[in-house]
Amino acid sequence: MITLISWSTGIILTSWIVPRKNLWEISISQSSLLLTLSCFFFNNNTSSLSNNISINLATDSINSPLIILSCWLIPVTIAASISNLNNITHNDNNIFISLNILIIIILTITFSTTNLIIFFLGFESTLIPTLILITRWGMQKERIEAGYYFVFYTLISSLPLFISFIILYNNTNNLNIILNFFQNNWNINNILASFCIIAFLVKIPIFGFHLWLPKAHVEAPVAGSMILAAILLKMGGYGLIRITNFLWLNFNLNINNILIIFCCWGGVLTSLICLTQTDLKSLIAYSSVSHMSFMVAAISTNTNWAISSSIIIMIAHGLVSSALFFAANIFYERSSSRTLIISRGLKNIFSILPLWWLIFSCANLGLPPFPNSIGEILAFSSIINWNLISFIPISLGITLTSIFSLSLYIYLNSGNRFNWNNINTNLNERESLTFSLHILPLITLIINPNITMNWPS
Repeated sequence: MITLISWSTGIILTSWIVPRKNLWEISISQSSLLLTLSCFFFNNNTSSLSNNISINLATDSINSPLIILSCWLIPVTIAASISNLNNITHNDNNIFISLNILIIIILTITFSTTNLIIFFLGFESTLIPTLILITRWGMQKERIEAGYYFVFYTLISSLPLFISFIILYNNTNNLNIILNFFQNNWNINNILASFCIIAFLVKIPIFGFHLWLPKAHVEAPVAGSMILAAILLKMGGYGLIRITNFLWLNFNLNINNILIIFCCWGGVLTSLICLTQTDLKSLIAYSSVSHMSFMVAAISTNTNWAISSSIIIMIAHGLVSSALFFAANIFYERSSSRTLIISRGLKNIFSILPLWWLIFSCANLGLPPFPNSIGEILAFSSIINWNLISFIPISLGITLTSIFSLSLYIYLNSGNRFNWNNINTNLNERESLTFSLHILPLITLIINPNITMNWPS
């Protein structure tokens, strides 16, 4: 842990020292070495927080894949942002790289800590660098409004969580996740248990708590969209798993019945919203809400299959949605518009990009053998085992997800080329490398999906 944090700090310092002509190459190479270190240092052979690094830091099969995914995010986001930031000043480039590395440092501490207060501080600390990314390097003037939505939704939902942690400390005299898991928390009332999960439901987010997400995604730069989709949304799922573990009695008796029904039908409604979207990034953002709603429904069943499926879905969705946002940014750079009807016919000027769209669209709809399908099969099995009637919204959700995922591919890769799309260009080496960095982890999960499983020892 200290090695990863020290190496990340070194990347920040190096970015301010090296000359501009070598900035991107050195930053990407150093961050790639950080990813390699994270794969060696963290193993997920245990299903409990028993691999203690220190008194307040530990790793297990839940947080280890998320830490590795966080470290994977650095070289990918930096490589994806070169074309957008190559024409700005050297100091702005340094600030951009430093903010990305700072987010990874915060995420590493947040995922590995066993203290709820440290977790809360890390959970909220990602707000500041992400807000700066959205408001400073956003695409349109509406990025300021998107920043307001992002801040107020996060802060308002986090206040009940902080109050709940204080009350929890007064009841149990500790804020350690491991100790709270083994203690009997039956005296915690239902209101407190509900307050504990509100912040995570907003961060994920599920339907009804999602209004900030499409605005933030649409106005954020490509790096901001990839960070939000790949990592920051997964903080909510990780926190929900941890909280429900030691509040399982209140959760199972009073909360999960309502939450499962709400999330299942919320996922269906969000899929319907996706069918009406004309903005490319907005459609991808709403599809994330749909997938995350079904994931929360699975977590609410509180079974081993549900926890395993949620981890697989978080990792696979982080890879696929990040790749979709990067592909959307390529279309935006060529056509200067995110409107689907304007982007039709661009397949005629690309040779390989339609293939990438097909691969990640199929992964987004959960087509075997992609890991998304493995996670969704386990998640839907847990939900149906909870109540057979939930088969109805799940069937609708699967159907609508397939429709809008394939419609997205057809809209962008069919039709005649318009006059404003007569651009003779193709994918360059950097863009092909970024797509490859997305597909390689998916291939690894296809070959060995057990590396993200949370089976009990």
